[in-house]
Amino acid sequence: MNHYDSVTLAAGDTQKFNSMLQTVNPLNPASKNTHIEGDGTRAAAVARNYKFPPPPPPPPAITVNVGGTGVTTP
Repeated sequence: MNHYDSVTLAAGDTQKFNSMLQTVNPLNPASKNTHIEGDGTRAAAVARNYKFPPPPPPPPAITVNVGGTGVTTP
């Protein structure tokens, strides 16, 4: 029972595995930057707007013309 054939969930990923194996450095160089600039006040405002979104703007006014166009034909 120790020698049996089966298909695993990772079957078919050989090409992707080989390409990642030959990659020199798969990380983005910018990922080493630990100094992320930001403004605390702005971040707090964004979080507050996410938690309590502002009300949607009112729908535009709809004008309905009833009657003729005002042009008369002889």
